[in-house]
Amino acid sequence: MASNTINIVSWNINGLRATKTPLKSILDTLEADIICLQETKTTRDNIDETLANIDGYNSYFSFSRKRSGYSGVVTYCRNCAIPETAEEGLTGLLSPDASTDVVGHYGEPCDDFTTDRLLSLDGEGRAILTKHVIRTEAEETAHLTVINVYCPRADPEKPERLEFKLDFYRVLQMRAEAILASGSHVLIVGDINVSHKPIDHCDPDNEEIFCNTPSRIFFDQFLASKAGDNNEFGGGKFVDTFRYFHPTRTEAFTCWRTDTRARQTNYGTRLDYIFSNTELVDRSVLTDSDILSQIGGSDHCPVKAVLNCVIISTKKCPSFCTKYWPEFAGRQTKLISYLNFEKNENKNVENESKTRTEERLKNTESIPKGEDGNLSTNLVKKRKSLYDENEAAQKPSVKQRTLTDFFKNTTQIAEDPKPNLKPVNAWKEILTGPKPAPLCNGHKEPSVLRTVKKPGPNMGRDFYVCARPQGLALNPNSSCNFFKWVSNGKKC
Repeated sequence: MASNTINIVSWNINGLRATKTPLKSILDTLEADIICLQETKTTRDNIDETLANIDGYNSYFSFSRKRSGYSGVVTYCRNCAIPETAEEGLTGLLSPDASTDVVGHYGEPCDDFTTDRLLSLDGEGRAILTKHVIRTEAEETAHLTVINVYCPRADPEKPERLEFKLDFYRVLQMRAEAILASGSHVLIVGDINVSHKPIDHCDPDNEEIFCNTPSRIFFDQFLASKAGDNNEFGGGKFVDTFRYFHPTRTEAFTCWRTDTRARQTNYGTRLDYIFSNTELVDRSVLTDSDILSQIGGSDHCPVKAVLNCVIISTKKCPSFCTKYWPEFAGRQTKLISYLNFEKNENKNVENESKTRTEERLKNTESIPKGEDGNLSTNLVKKRKSLYDENEAAQKPSVKQRTLTDFFKNTTQIAEDPKPNLKPVNAWKEILTGPKPAPLCNGHKEPSVLRTVKKPGPNMGRDFYVCARPQGLALNPNSSCNFFKWVSNGKKC
């Protein structure tokens, strides 16, 4: 990384703990000053020090408060890019009232949202904000706020989720524009969960239908575009930085279905964006934005932006930093506490030993002396009696079977006129294996077995599909769309 630039990377990692590669290695490979990850699928109780306190980085987590292993975002900043302030959520309702190092600037109160609705929008762990001090090439000092978001997905079978998604977009816009009005530059990075234009989708529908969906209509007014004789920005206050630098690039996707191996044929969509306020690109502070499609490990790939400026790192991390969590704070325990603990432990052991000795003496007083006048004789007899009783309790009460019993059972089996052949058939099926899969119609190649996982009448049913990856119909290397149900619950 050049010392006079800032590299910012955003990536939907699809599970922070799913990767086998150490997270530090992944962060170092991305070669960025600020790394924003989405869909971490973590909660606070399963974050250990290898994820929270990574050497060379400071981290800021947001978790879902509604479901475990769902949603979640985290921002990692290099120790040379420590933010001035940091905050969780878009509404400000998650920040402690006494906290003074939050990003702030929430915009005018909106009557359309109740407090419960705002808490619900922030309750899924979908936003982290970090505010940095930067110095441009012209030696100007300014603020840059990075908003790391994982926007909700609209489930076609749950209409309320589309409403939730649009409300999240509206709150995101209000907060970003309020921060922009305060004088800070703003970058919105993350999985936006919409392919804005037909060029951003591998197989769009009719263009009129495609462009008139609620999410795409929202971003038409949110984003600015250059128009007019002066080629000035008009419309919204933010720019899709990738399309600003690559307006006509096709097949530029960031997300692919893994179950159909669609990445092999690049049959995907562009869901991951970096939006900046118009001034950053107009003044050539933001100099590049691209897709890092060569990096695997998730159903998404990272996206990257480069700014021609430097971060003036603060000396101390904001109070929201993970390093200040009690479980990672590393508060030193004084030596005197260990000495007091050892002293108390020794005293407890001494008291327990004294109590056990007194109890044994009381028990021996109740035992009469033997015929020889010696107490030890009756102690031995009592111990032997207890041993014999214990042995008798452990012996099985079932009578041991004789050899004749086994012959009797064998005779009964041999005389059974209708033997059960089900175990025999089951073993035959296990040893011979399933029948070969049917050949697909298009390529005459063995198909692959799949199972319906979506809730509904067919959930759990098996079916066969073409083994090739999903792709466009004109691509000879893509799937031929062969489909066949497994009949009668028996695999071919």
